[in-house]
Amino acid sequence: MQCVTKMQTTSVTERFNELFSELERCNKSEQRKKIGEANEIADRMNDDEFCSIFEVEIFNKISKMIEEKKMSMENAILLLKHIGYCKVMKCAWIFGFEKSSLNDRFEKMIIEESENKDKKNEKILIDLCECNLLLNYWFDSKLLSICVPCLLNFASKKEEIEEIQKEVEMDLLALSCIGEYFFIERKLYLNELMEVIRYHQEHQNLTQLAYQSAWDFLINRFCQDRGSEKAVANELCLAREATKELERLVKQVDLKRREGKTNGKEMKEMATLMRWLGSLNSFFRKCKLWNEEFVGLFRCISTLLRISRDNYRNIQMQCFYIFESLAENRTLHIDAFLNGGVIDAALEEASKSNVNFTQMKGCMMIAKDLSERLKNKKENGKKMTKLRSLKRKLFDKFEEEGFEDLMEGFYVLLGDWRKRVFYTFELAECFVYL
Repeated sequence: MQCVTKMQTTSVTERFNELFSELERCNKSEQRKKIGEANEIADRMNDDEFCSIFEVEIFNKISKMIEEKKMSMENAILLLKHIGYCKVMKCAWIFGFEKSSLNDRFEKMIIEESENKDKKNEKILIDLCECNLLLNYWFDSKLLSICVPCLLNFASKKEEIEEIQKEVEMDLLALSCIGEYFFIERKLYLNELMEVIRYHQEHQNLTQLAYQSAWDFLINRFCQDRGSEKAVANELCLAREATKELERLVKQVDLKRREGKTNGKEMKEMATLMRWLGSLNSFFRKCKLWNEEFVGLFRCISTLLRISRDNYRNIQMQCFYIFESLAENRTLHIDAFLNGGVIDAALEEASKSNVNFTQMKGCMMIAKDLSERLKNKKENGKKMTKLRSLKRKLFDKFEEEGFEDLMEGFYVLLGDWRKRVFYTFELAECFVYL
């Protein structure tokens, strides 16, 4: 079996290398066909294969081929945008581009093209900006001030033509690659991006991935700019939209089929679903606003956790990470955790025979965070009565599920007495608060 796997791995990577080595000896038309085949091979690569191919040498080689006119810029963009797309969708870590001479070449071209007032080529500028964002991890503030308005201007195209939708999808996917720690002035993105989202809500002109990417870019801005939070939570109705999109994606992907058995279309939808969960986790870590629609979203995530538990542990764990972020977020209303099914879903997982350490720790920390908040609440009259009732519901739920017994049984698996002492202390705190 290992022999077969090794042969399959070798054939995929070797075939890509063969095609790439042939590119400089082809005319433009033949080169384009070979790039199309190479892109299809890149789609089939697993993470290890993908990362082993796209190191600094291959990007330096492309730069040299462009310089020597052995590869047209159009064909180079065709290859590079697909590599960037695969990198993002596979969540692969490749650092070869940002260390390469090709990155330096593209950055210089972006600046020169943006400063060319007379003969600015919008198409090449968009392509260069997309490559820069898709393939890098670190972004220069000057380049962001060029790329963000350029790509948002293109993303605002409202045509429902399939070809335009695919281009806009790549455009917004590239913008979503700008991490939360990179500052972008609000005037460069907020109004334009809100218009893109609003228009889609009315006319459904974006693909599912494009729409998710638009939200991803906006949520990433919270870390540096809290001013957009109200627009996201209330005006654009994140909870309602995320719930609708998750429910749609769940219907399109068969979560009863074992992981690894999905087809190409389902893989894209699965990746989009995972990206939504990651974005929501990021949002709830930073969110300082409350919206009643959050309860429906919690219920949706709780349901997703249950239906993914048998075959899709990665989805299940993302749901758990969201639950932990919810419990740590002091803004969110406590009774929403019961009404949204978060407590029920978390404790159901803890009672499973195959629960892992991360899940059990997550259950315990959810209980601890919530009970700390209940302990520290100072309310009078009806509100205090309601809180006491809620405390009792939580305690009854923990007792009903045998949470303490479950933890004691799990300690046996830990082995390390230091972990056992630490988590026994944490659990004891949890139940004192209740």
